[in-house]
Order: sequence, then structure tokens, then C-alpha cells
Amino acid sequence: MNSSLPSTLIPTSLMLNSKQKSTYKLIPILMKYQSYAKICDLKLCLNAECNDCENFNNIKAKTDNLKVHIHKIKQLQFQSCLVHFNESQISVDCAVLVMLLQSSCVQISVICVSMELENLLLGYFPDLDIVIKDFILNILTDESNNIRSSSEVFDAIGELLESCSISNQCNVGEICDRISKLRRKEEPGFKEQKEKLLLDDPIHIASSSPISFNDELTFANCIDLRKSKVDAKKLEKVERRLQQKQEKRLLEQSITQNKSNDVTATVSHRSNRREDQCESRGKNMSRDVNIESLDISFGSKKLLTEAKLHLTPGKRYGLVGRNGVGKTTLLKMISGGQIRIPSHISILHVEQEVTGDDTLVIDCVLASDCKRQKLLEEEEEIRSQLANRDEGNVSNRRLGEIYDELEAIEADKAPARASSILYGLGFDDEDQKRPTREFSGGWRMRIALAQALFLKPDLLLLDEPTNMLDMKTVIWLENYLLTWPSILVVVSHDRVFLNSISNEIIYMHSHQLNYFAGNYDQFEKTKNEMMINQRREYEAQKQFKEHVQEFIDRFRYNAKRASLVQSKIKMLEKLPELKPLELDAPVVLRFPDTEKLNPPILKLDNVSFRYNDERVIFDNVTFTADMESRICLVGDNGSGKTTFLKLLTGMLDPVKGERHAHRLLKIGYFTQHHVDQLIMDINPVQLMELKYPGKKYEEYRSSLGRFGITGDLALQTIRLLSGGQKSRLAFAMLPNFLILDEPTNHLDIETVDALGEAINQFNGGVIIVTHEERLISMVCKELVIVSDGKVTQLDGGLREYKAIVDKEVLDV
Repeated sequence: MNSSLPSTLIPTSLMLNSKQKSTYKLIPILMKYQSYAKICDLKLCLNAECNDCENFNNIKAKTDNLKVHIHKIKQLQFQSCLVHFNESQISVDCAVLVMLLQSSCVQISVICVSMELENLLLGYFPDLDIVIKDFILNILTDESNNIRSSSEVFDAIGELLESCSISNQCNVGEICDRISKLRRKEEPGFKEQKEKLLLDDPIHIASSSPISFNDELTFANCIDLRKSKVDAKKLEKVERRLQQKQEKRLLEQSITQNKSNDVTATVSHRSNRREDQCESRGKNMSRDVNIESLDISFGSKKLLTEAKLHLTPGKRYGLVGRNGVGKTTLLKMISGGQIRIPSHISILHVEQEVTGDDTLVIDCVLASDCKRQKLLEEEEEIRSQLANRDEGNVSNRRLGEIYDELEAIEADKAPARASSILYGLGFDDEDQKRPTREFSGGWRMRIALAQALFLKPDLLLLDEPTNMLDMKTVIWLENYLLTWPSILVVVSHDRVFLNSISNEIIYMHSHQLNYFAGNYDQFEKTKNEMMINQRREYEAQKQFKEHVQEFIDRFRYNAKRASLVQSKIKMLEKLPELKPLELDAPVVLRFPDTEKLNPPILKLDNVSFRYNDERVIFDNVTFTADMESRICLVGDNGSGKTTFLKLLTGMLDPVKGERHAHRLLKIGYFTQHHVDQLIMDINPVQLMELKYPGKKYEEYRSSLGRFGITGDLALQTIRLLSGGQKSRLAFAMLPNFLILDEPTNHLDIETVDALGEAINQFNGGVIIVTHEERLISMVCKELVIVSDGKVTQLDGGLREYKAIVDKEVLDV
């Protein structure tokens, strides 16, 4: 319905939601008729008595009454009115009013408060610019701003009101207090004060309208075109502050909603009946895991359907599959008890970092062995009792049993074994005696890994264990896991790591678990051969079926060949149903092309840096990069690689020396904690709109599509994406010169390869920190080691660095 509504209260520059739009369409209709009704002293549906209207029929009756009143006003022929209405226009406006009330369920009380706010503003500022008035009303009535108290009102519009009150000498604090009271009227349980309401006062058109009869007027579609008296800079500042406040509130809401609105995974399965019976009798001490008909769903998405999970001691399984197929969910189901594993099999899933407190690192690892800890505490208690009084032979006998148990678990060797594991993971003797609270999250995750290796569970589950490790620590972990005696299941994107440790691969694909003997390279070769054979079998069977069906169709009604046709039909029915091969779509990542910049692009000139006077991080470092650079930074964790990247980006200022950057250089900085920077309760398209406003919807979808965020994924809430999909989303938001800090975390192996190809095809410069050997070999043109406050280029590249690392690992 086209209603030619006044647009004075709908600033086109503001983006309103559907509820706000409906409210702002209602206000001009009600306001213009309310003015005439007040002149006639008629009671319309805008009075306080109508605040209890809750159903549409009552509202419609009030609007019908409104039409009668307007007709009476028209008969009085007020020639002084600014706008004249004919009867058809009145009918249209009333119909639109009813329609809007019905569709948006806007309460009359909310509209009344909005109108009271407008009257309040016009009471203090009769000549208030109409656009500024609309802007203020939009801020105050937008529920997402949640403006209630006087201080919040002043923060939102105080500067605007002060700029408007220069000529009027109004008390801005008093105005904010009155606005706050009006806003609180909308809250449930608010009790109306007995003082006279603004809406009960007579309205004088000449004083309340922003247009004066004595002024020279220029109209264009009923919009006042007079020049605004408000400082544009202050208006822009208020808008910016309000936007920052909304973004902050949106980020806070995403954190809580991420916890409260998570989609949960469900599981059903059938275990081996014979093994269950043996276990119930206490006879089944097998360490094998055999689960039949395993079904797992995540929300409405099927992850596994009638799959088989078979795990055998001595096997080191690499669990692989595309991002989002459910690898991490499967590990959580096993460790969380949703998938029933025999109770005598101990399970440990390294998922969360240890708590940072005053416990020493070495004690934290030793305390994870609950049995040893309990025996030691009991020994201490008995010794204390024997020292105080004679407990007889009972205490002595129990003390002897404790000694036997401690000897059986080799408790005396535990401190040395824990220290050795910690040393291999990068904790020197001094670090092992420091409290855990002094370490970052990545180092506390290493402590959690040390606890798992120290405990030696029957079933160890590792999800991306190399994410927080440097190359030296990764090589040490490879060597340690090669002798792992029980069941090991590892999810990793590191092809070299999987090749080193795994002797069987579990391929999670097409809702099934497929098992391949050997390491990752052998699995890939076997899988490709199997896919070729499956394709051949399917094509051969398809051609055979078509040939037989052609014979059947040709001689179906031939009596002489009826028996032969029937035999052919039965043969077709007995043929196994071969399904067409399900191929994963190839992973293709592509960074957008950038404009070439003339060197120098980025340079550090004799730069020194330190966080405090005690330790110098870098001393007299000179470093240069250009649009052709493919520089890989390597070094031990804690050597200063991330600090060096922050100096390059300008996030940190050197204490000595200078940083030079091209004036058109736009650096995209991808951190290893990129997932924490995403707003979780919006979808990828909305995130792109927030990051790069002003572009077309198709441009956002195209940018996301370059990194595999296509179809429904682009419209799915970010918190429901897998870790790898969130990483791809972070890549899609990078511009012109790339600085990447551990970009392979959470990616699958295919995406890591695709990332390497994308970097090679990118026409801008790239500086990357990674321990991923394959990615380094794919993209690296210059290898730079960060160590002892220096940044040194290795002419021998990756081979030279691996030789250095191997020597250090042997020393450990």
C-alpha cells in the first residue's frame, strides 16, 4: 500500500531495524493528527488511558474513533493549519496505521514515550533542526543502545544538546534527567507519577513546530531545508562513540551467547555384546576398543552414520579429514564418556591448558598422578601418627603395603621422568621451578601435554598437539611418541608430523571411518589408487547395466525370449549397488590482487627494543621486505618472533632506530589467536560488512568464496563453524601485505597446501612465522632465524635450520 507518509522522522542516513522503521512510520501519522485533535480538545488513542491496549481489535477501534475525530476537525475548517487533508488521505493514513500496528506489534505506550521525548526536545529547543531532532530520537528509542540512566543519556547526546543550548541557555543535565524518566516509563512495572504529563498539555502549533510562521520557508516534499545550527564535527563524534559502544556490547553479548546457545552433539552406538558380558563378569581385561554402529550428530548435521570404531594397543592412529567433518567432536565424545569405552581403559584428552596458580610447574605434572599423590599423602599421615603415638602393628603393616605399591609404580623415578618430559617440551630447570601463573596460555598447554605424557594412559587423544610448539619441540615430541606403548589417536594438520608418528590412518569421510595401514603418505597413495579402482568399477557396472537393460527393453515382449529376459532381470536385481564416487571439492584459496608499490616497502633500520631494562629483546636489527618477499621467520618459542612482527606492523615502537613503511602499504596481520578476534554471534557476511562497510552484498560473498566460505556457511553463525572454517574466514579479511603468525593452526592438510599455493600466487609481500615444514618448503625464499636478540638470514634455508635443530634435540 502506498501511503505517501511524511519522511521527516526517517533520516535516510540511518540504518533502522524493522521495529524501528515501523515505529518511525507511526509517529508522523499520529503526531500530525494529534495536533488537530488537541486543538479541539478531543481525547484520542494517544492519551495515557490507552496505554493498556493489548489486542489488535481494541487498537483498531481506537483508530476508527480517530477517523471520526479527524472528520470533525476537517469540518471546523482550520485555515491556519500547515497541511490540509482530504477524506481519502485520512482513510489511507488510518489504514496504514492499523496495518503497521498489526504487523510490528508496536505498543501504544512505546509510541507515546517517543512522542513525549519529541515534545520535550521541542519544548526546550523550539528551533531545533529537524534532522538533528530525528537523529536524537533514533538514538534514544533504539533498544540496542539500552539508554536508561541520566549518565547514559548524557554520554549519548550530551554534546549535541550542549551545542544546541548555546542560544537557549538550557540546563543540559536537567534535560537528561527528564529524558531518563521518560525512557524508564517503558520498563515493566514502572509506576506512573501523578504529575501532569506533557501529552495532557495543549499543543501550540506555532511554538512546538520546528517551522515558524514568520520565517521564510522552503519546502521540498514536506522537509524543512533550513541550514543546521549544530556543529557537524560534534555530531560525527557522537555517531562514532555510539557505534563503538554498540560494537563493544555486541562483542560482550557474543561471549555469553557462545556459551548459552551452543548446539550440542548427540551420539548413539552399539558395543560388542560378548565383550560387554565378559566385562560385567570382570573377565574382560582387553585394552582393545570395539564400537559398532556409531552414529554422531551435531545439531541437525550428521557426522557419522553406522560407523565402526576399532582401536588396538600399540597402534598410533592419525585421524584425518576435511575441516568440519567432526574430528574434534569424535575425540570429545570418547573422552566425555558419551561413547562407552570399557571402564578399565584409562582415557586422557589433551584439550585445555592447566590453571595458572602458585603451583610449581614440576609439582603440577607430578600431582597429575593421583594414585602416587594419594599414596604419598597417606604415607606422610601414617608417619605423623607413628611419631606422635604407637598405633601398633596395623599402621606398620599399612606402611609396608604403601611402600610396595610405590615401588611397583616406580614412584621414586617419577620426578626425574617428569623433569625430562618438561625439558623436552622447552622448560629448563629454572622454568620448572616457576609457578604456572607466570606462563602464557600456550606454555600452560605444554604443561597439560606434559601431564598426559607423564601419566601414560591406555588411550591418549591429542588434538593438534603441534599448534603451540616450535620446530625443536615438535621433533622431540615425534621421537617420544614413536615408542608409545598403548593406543594413540592424533588429529594434526602437520603432514611431516603424521608421517613420523602414525602407523595407521583413520580417514573420516562420507559419515564413515575408513582405516588405512601406514603413515600419511602411504594413506594418500592407497586412497588415490582405491578411488581410481572404484571409479573404474562403477563405470564398468554402469555400462554393463545399460547394456543388459537395453536387451531387456528390446525383447521384453518377445515370447521366444521371455525366459532369457526374466533371467536377465533377476541378474540385474542381484548385482551389488555401487554408488558414484564421492569426491571432496578441491580447496582453493586466493588472496585478492593488489597494486604494485615501488620499494622500499617496509624496513627496520638499526632497531632496538626491550619491554624493560632487565632484558633486551632486539639490538641493532636491520630488516627489509618488499612486494616480492616470501620471508619465513623461525626460532624457539619465546625468542621474540611475535614481538618482531609487531615491530614490523607498527603495533610496537622501537626504543632505538626507525621503522619505514610505504605510505600506501596496508598490512594484513593474521595472529595465531585469530579465532578470539571474531564476533561469534553474527555470520561471516555480517562480519565482512562490519569490517569493510559500504560494499555490495555480492562483493562480500565473492571475497568469502575465495576462501571456501560458500553457500550456507556464509550465512551460518560464526560460533558454529569449525576451527579451520574460522581460520579461512580470518584469511578472507586480510588486505595488501601479509604478515602471518602461525597461520596453519586449525587448518586441515588440504587447506594448508591450498594456503601455500595462494601465497605463491599472491602479488604482494609475505612474512610468515610457522613451524610447518611443508609450508616452509612450498613458499620460503628467505629463511630468517630469530635468536639471542638477533635476526639472521640462513643461506642454507630449511636444511641448515633442521640440522641446527636436530643437534639441539640430540643434546636434550
